Amino acid sequence: MAITQVKAVKKTAPAARSNPIRKTAGKPKAAPGVLKLVTTKAANKERAATSAPKPASMTGPLPPIVTLKHLAEWAGYNHGVAKKQAIEMFTGFVADIDRVLKKGSKIRIPNLGVLQVRIRPARPARKGRNPATGEEIQIKASKASKKVAFRVAKGLSEAI
Repeated sequence: MAITQVKAVKKTAPAARSNPIRKTAGKPKAAPGVLKLVTTKAANKERAATSAPKPASMTGPLPPIVTLKHLAEWAGYNHGVAKKQAIEMFTGFVADIDRVLKKGSKIRIPNLGVLQVRIRPARPARKGRNPATGEEIQIKASKASKKVAFRVAKGLSEAI
């Protein structure tokens, strides 16, 4: 009986291409994560010095029902936007979602889920049977219907 040997081949990723056009002399040498951290710390210091204190809904326990105004207030505080402007942005966002769903498109928001319109077609009238008595009955026709469905993203459902 002959024994065959199998040689394992290890694949490596191809080397990155060098493109002199994309290289710029003025690029910072610090890692992007470090730059982001430095800029966020500076932004936080600036916000603390110039903005109002945290909203009451952020400091205490969460309200039982979080409304659009709460979300706008928090987003406004976190991003340095006036509360009225944040409410207008969120209201516009909801209007855009409404418009897109009416046109029949799906809305996919990463780490949140998918919003879509589900259409149930109309069904004609038909005959059926009562399972208890075996009596034949007439089943009415049903109209077509549409409803908005939300499917939760996998990451969010696992986090909850």
